[in-house]
Amino acid sequence: MEWYAEGLAAGVDPASPERWPRLDEHDQAKVEAASVALVLHLTRPWLWDRLPPRVREQVVDWLAPAVGAAYPPINWVWFQLVTEQFLASVGGPYAEEDIEAGLALARTFERDGGWYADGAERSYDHYNGWALHLYPLLWSEMAGRAPDPAYLARLERFLDDAVHLVGADGSPLVQGRGLTYRFAAAAPFWAGARAGVGSPGLLRRAASGIVRHFAERGAPDRDGVLTLGWHGPWRGIAQDYSGPGPPYWAAKGLLGLSLPAGHPVWTAVEEPLPVETGDFTRVVRAPGWLVSGTRADGIVRVVNHGTDHARPGARLADAPLYARLGYSTATFPLLSGDPLDQSVAVLDEDGRASHRTGFTAGPVSALPSGTLVGSSRWRARWGEQGPGPDHGHSRPGGDLRDGPEVEVVSAVRGAWELRFARLPVEAGGTPVEAGGLRSEPDALGPPPAGRLRLGGWPAPEGGPVTRVVGGPGLTERGVAVAATPLAARTLVPWCATPGPAEPGRWYTAAILLGEGGDPPAVNGNAITWPDGAADEIPLPGPAAGQRG
Repeated sequence: MEWYAEGLAAGVDPASPERWPRLDEHDQAKVEAASVALVLHLTRPWLWDRLPPRVREQVVDWLAPAVGAAYPPINWVWFQLVTEQFLASVGGPYAEEDIEAGLALARTFERDGGWYADGAERSYDHYNGWALHLYPLLWSEMAGRAPDPAYLARLERFLDDAVHLVGADGSPLVQGRGLTYRFAAAAPFWAGARAGVGSPGLLRRAASGIVRHFAERGAPDRDGVLTLGWHGPWRGIAQDYSGPGPPYWAAKGLLGLSLPAGHPVWTAVEEPLPVETGDFTRVVRAPGWLVSGTRADGIVRVVNHGTDHARPGARLADAPLYARLGYSTATFPLLSGDPLDQSVAVLDEDGRASHRTGFTAGPVSALPSGTLVGSSRWRARWGEQGPGPDHGHSRPGGDLRDGPEVEVVSAVRGAWELRFARLPVEAGGTPVEAGGLRSEPDALGPPPAGRLRLGGWPAPEGGPVTRVVGGPGLTERGVAVAATPLAARTLVPWCATPGPAEPGRWYTAAILLGEGGDPPAVNGNAITWPDGAADEIPLPGPAAGQRG
């Protein structure tokens, strides 16, 4: 504690050469201030209560600019709440109106099933657990209030989904920004244990499995440092606010150490994760996810028809960590370039792939057989993210070109997804506006514009099997090789139409990650799966010129 006290004293001393940026000098300090406030609360008898009066005064002075300050209307609202609540607990300045307004704003983030959106957009990611569920619990403790029963019920529902999103090897779902926080993904499980919500043995299995996953794969490194990266260093994973400090949000994944040795989360027998007990499928409605876990390979997959960190109709390029059609515990999306992995894209005259951000989300549901079905529809657009800071999500592009509409229906069972894709036609049979696409190939030029390409899972070479089996009309195929934080050689299979896609026609491809056996058999919208189950997939109504 003396070591921490020394660092704290230097950080808040305006005359120290090692002083920290103030909250009114740099917005990122508002994030770090909340962590400082939480730690001072959790360790109060051993740290705050033993600080010299002058250091306490300087801590208060350093935190005080939070009062009345502007915070983005996202998970940051909790940074102001816990900072001001700590100030109130030590006799410092605070504003009751800030606290009441912050609590009211946080309630607007609530979504179905105990989930939160990180703001007004379709922003669903690990911030649900390591911020939007964790901070309310700790704030209520700081305020001397019992946790709101409605909050506890939401936490319990969320944790029931969250334990289904951890792979058997302890990997959390690789999706969303802030991934360099790594085992901070364990935070909601410790929050559940702290609040007395959920099964202690299952919560410990999930949390300790996530921490162990990284500890056994190079994080921290040989020097004991958490670098910017995933397992090892990987600079491309960072957002514009990332520096040497942010990886230490991982500390939230060790919150269980604040619980005494006799707590049930430490004394209970560990229970296996859902993916370790058998195959499962699960609909998570708020983010629009179809979740499938398979015991044979321990992989959890998410097919995404509801999350893009944007709003319907937004004219934005894709954010790779949000707008892909699939994420898993065993793959890492390609972080640069136009969409390839887990995409349905229209290729323009230069062979560039279209983006899907701003899609219209369709329903997600489970058929009586247990097969999951979901859909989305969007206007294909070409272009790049606009200039400016990268917070891990889309930025408005300066020169996006509109193309045709694209519609996708997914059927998910086991390790397979059967993906239906088409370029819809209007009610009168007229192809949807093609945005200047060339419809005739140039024998001496590039491949014809308007081709439809379906990309599969980006699996590490030597890792789980990744495969795309194209149906009629998807006769072109290949495998792209790229680098990701999981492997220098990551394989992305794909299939495509040889020429412009026929408007109104449903094209199908079977997409595999892991151990799945033979591909499903398809006849129109009827599917026979490798396990013998048979389904008829409800597709949107017939369109002029539609073919199977």
